[in-house]
Amino acid sequence: MAARYDFIYDSTNNWNDMNTRFLAKYQVVIFLDTRPDSAAQRNAFREYMENGGAWIGFHFAGFALTPSAFPQNWDWYHNQFLGSGEYKGNTWRPTSAVLKVENHNHPSTKNLPDTFISSPNEWYSWKNDLRKNPDIQILLSIDSTSFPLGTGPKLYEIWHSGYYPVVWTNKNYKMLYVNMGHNDLDYENKTDKELSFTFNNEMQDKLIIDALLWLGKEGRNRR
Repeated sequence: MAARYDFIYDSTNNWNDMNTRFLAKYQVVIFLDTRPDSAAQRNAFREYMENGGAWIGFHFAGFALTPSAFPQNWDWYHNQFLGSGEYKGNTWRPTSAVLKVENHNHPSTKNLPDTFISSPNEWYSWKNDLRKNPDIQILLSIDSTSFPLGTGPKLYEIWHSGYYPVVWTNKNYKMLYVNMGHNDLDYENKTDKELSFTFNNEMQDKLIIDALLWLGKEGRNRR
């Protein structure tokens, strides 16, 4: 995708790279999993975003639950930047959903149909109602035709109704949160073999690429 759309992509799993000097080399940062935990890393990321940096976060990058190994102890990130607050619940197991485009005027959704079927995913719900936050623009949500969503076995992990945002942006930052990212795995045989792939869905890929091109600056060799 980098070669096709003329940008440079690299990756790291070293959170110590979350510092001002390292971030200055990049126009877009992607969190594929969790969030930074040290004060220095968090301060560097906040400074990066408040000074024009761009970000896409997937799935667990929005997770926070107190008490857990990932408590909600970063108010700026979870309540102000993401707006969602703590994790509230989820569907299980990972299943596809019909997603509804809430806004076709945004650069990341302009090429999407009104609805499309996602890759299988574990879907999250949140403590904060994002519809009540004037800074948040919801771009995709779960369409009601998806219900019931999830297979259990726990009954509360099957959703039968409700409003669930899936992709949104905070209008005060160059950012996009995308709840997709948890593939279906072979849990029954305990092999953890991947049975589905987030980045193997034409419409989801279009969303992500269009978001990257929107967040990245114009010109060749964008990072």
